[in-house]
Amino acid sequence: MSAIRLLVLGAIRQHGRAHGYQVRNDLEYWGAHEWSNAKPGSIYHALKQMAKEGVLHAHEIAPSTAGGPPRTEYELTDAGREEYLKLLRAALTSYDQKMDMLSAAIGFMVDLPRTEVVALLRDRLERLAGWRTRVTEYYTPEEGPESLGHIGEIMNMWVHSADAEAAWTGGLITRIESGAYTFRGEGEPFVGVLADESAP
Repeated sequence: MSAIRLLVLGAIRQHGRAHGYQVRNDLEYWGAHEWSNAKPGSIYHALKQMAKEGVLHAHEIAPSTAGGPPRTEYELTDAGREEYLKLLRAALTSYDQKMDMLSAAIGFMVDLPRTEVVALLRDRLERLAGWRTRVTEYYTPEEGPESLGHIGEIMNMWVHSADAEAAWTGGLITRIESGAYTFRGEGEPFVGVLADESAP
């Protein structure tokens, strides 16, 4: 699953209504162009595609004072809000995904209640532990990767990655349970979007 849909929907949701240039600036501000496929072309394609699918509603607004064609602003439809929350929940729970999905989900986790985020992350921990148990039925890290020849390094890398992800996820759960961050229903959350500026 690509992170671009979650990133674009989340960015627009934070603004309420936003044009493509705003979404692009926000994603670059978050560094998403470095850790995901959030490049300008994919952002604009996602906006148009999701508008066609009815996930976003497109509003044409007046041309800029500098001239040029009318700009399109987008906002989430009811279907868009449903898809956003579905993608967010799946990304917080899944262990077998690219890091861009988890990174996007962490960026938007405060859109859910604190207790739900903790429950989703605990589910993720259980899935990681289950995967590790299945893998170690035929690969024993204690024997070292050499027992499977150099191919053992592949499983060694994945087991170490799973262990690191489990440790990080456990630490995040602890921080959240200790009161870190402002989640839905708790007050004004941190807003990580740039101020509205007109496209050049």
